[in-house]
Amino acid sequence: MADRVLSVTAFTTLDLVDAVAEGHGWNKEAVGILNVTTPKGEDSPEEVLLQVELDNAELERLPAHAETVSLSPEQAREVAGELERYADSIEET
Repeated sequence: MADRVLSVTAFTTLDLVDAVAEGHGWNKEAVGILNVTTPKGEDSPEEVLLQVELDNAELERLPAHAETVSLSPEQAREVAGELERYADSIEET
């Protein structure tokens, strides 16, 4: 990926996921990474970070950047539960 913002390592949660950048009147498919982590350098982190970065090499309208969402442990569990629920619903059909 050009202009890396997030570090992709053996510990990255999901690398090379299919993604879509969307704006008013446009959307563009790109590969990206999705990572779940906690803040680096903290002995007792109080948040879970959900990070996503799209490869901007094919995205004319989107400069290199990453999105990070800060979740409390409870919010992280709620998101995990929703992911499980939707995954289960796909597999049941």
